[in-house]
Amino acid sequence: MHLNETSALIIRDFEIETTRESFSEDELLNILSDQIAYMLEYRTDFLMSLMYRLDIDEQKINNALHPLALLPANVGLAQLVLERQKQRVATKLAYRSKPTDDLEGLEF
Repeated sequence: MHLNETSALIIRDFEIETTRESFSEDELLNILSDQIAYMLEYRTDFLMSLMYRLDIDEQKINNALHPLALLPANVGLAQLVLERQKQRVATKLAYRSKPTDDLEGLEF
């Protein structure tokens, strides 16, 4: 897993203020859970907009927000965000174009 890339995306998207550049997955989940708890209380519209922009499944969001969910809403949402961002990083790295020498010398 590419935790540094995932951390960078989460820190940027969720406006997390930190001087650290690397986190363990548990630390990142805790920081994100705290930020989402704040957003649920004070910036709900922004949080929901962000979840939509990150393409997190609406049904999974609703399940995390359900009063009978197994985890507190902020932790459930943080887990969804972390998993989605890990998927995005993996996909980006898998499809990153590699430079080729095949086109060297060709004019366009």
